[in-house]
Amino acid sequence: MFSQTRRTVSSARRKGLIARILDALALTRQRRALAELDDALLADLGLTREEAEAEARRSGWDAPPHWRG
Repeated sequence: MFSQTRRTVSSARRKGLIARILDALALTRQRRALAELDDALLADLGLTREEAEAEARRSGWDAPPHWRG
């Protein structure tokens, strides 16, 4: 029984890691898409071209604290 419980815990950790990796990849894609918006759309969002490009350069691991589990 103990080994089965250990496998379940290990499996849960892997799922958590995979989810975090997928979240980081999605965040990277979103940041790149932001940088590709034209200046009028960025202005609608209240961002400058420089701010969008700076955001696009951030790592996928550099997520806001409230996103981290």
